[in-house]
Amino acid sequence: MYTADEKRYEKMQYNRCGKSGLKLPVVSLGFWHNFGDFSAYDNMKQMCFTAFDHGITHFDLANNYGPEPGSAEKHLGMILKENFASYRDELIISTKAGFDMWEGPYGNWGSRKYLIASLDQSLQRLGLDYVDIFYHHRMDPETPLEETMGALDQIVRSGKALYVGLSNYDGETMKQACEILTDLKCPFVINQNSYNIFNRTIEKNGLKQAARECGKGIISFSPLAQGMLTDRYLNGIPADSRVMTDGRFLHREQLDEARIATIRKLNDLAAERGETLAQMALKWVVKDSDVTSVLIGASKPQQICENLKVMQAADFTEEELKRIDEISL
Repeated sequence: MYTADEKRYEKMQYNRCGKSGLKLPVVSLGFWHNFGDFSAYDNMKQMCFTAFDHGITHFDLANNYGPEPGSAEKHLGMILKENFASYRDELIISTKAGFDMWEGPYGNWGSRKYLIASLDQSLQRLGLDYVDIFYHHRMDPETPLEETMGALDQIVRSGKALYVGLSNYDGETMKQACEILTDLKCPFVINQNSYNIFNRTIEKNGLKQAARECGKGIISFSPLAQGMLTDRYLNGIPADSRVMTDGRFLHREQLDEARIATIRKLNDLAAERGETLAQMALKWVVKDSDVTSVLIGASKPQQICENLKVMQAADFTEEELKRIDEISL
């Protein structure tokens, strides 16, 4: 029977989510790729145990995480029921809706109909009465922003979520959404976006600056650029890599000779710092107070422990940050 480590909170740093009262661990566990129907259930459990034992209190999902869609929520629901029922108030569980989830006109994007129905389904799979954070997963160019934000507000008022977040929004749209949610007195606290050394989109589209101005947190997904910011591709593309076996999120053309040379230079800098490339890449994401937390993905418990070494990583010097920019941009 699982028993949590009593000293788990001493191992983790917790950051305030913008100007809200909510704190998140600097490292959170994402369920995007490795909690689906093709993953081993016992391994999933051990990853959850390892994360929580090291103070990772935030588990992040979406309705379509798997594969198959819904399976990550289903598996976490089983793990929560069997092992974490007595720890529910020590956990932050988040989920999302916004991408294609079921057939027909009501299973996608940002309508009130879809968001509320999707969360009801997510709660059933998770076996929970509420989630701590519910996100709209992407901007909807056709649904009025007032409708989408009104649905998020209704969800909080119904007791099905404590806070709301936005994912994959740009700065200007986020500011408009923030104004609506502020008028509604809805507790919007966080933005979830891809952010890493290779992907600076939130710096270019105004999201990072807007989050700072509005007092909202940021949580980064894909901080290792789908594995490119690790030692995985230092010597080319392995036959068993995600590029060769999956190909949905990382494509072979992204790993040309120039990119691999860049990865090697970054790896050399990490070695000078006494770190792995992955540890340096994670540290880079959380180098300033704009980013509340970084989401890690893992396929085994040992990877979580390796990523947690970011907690001991030294701050960057101005020269190191300049070198990272020169190498990667």
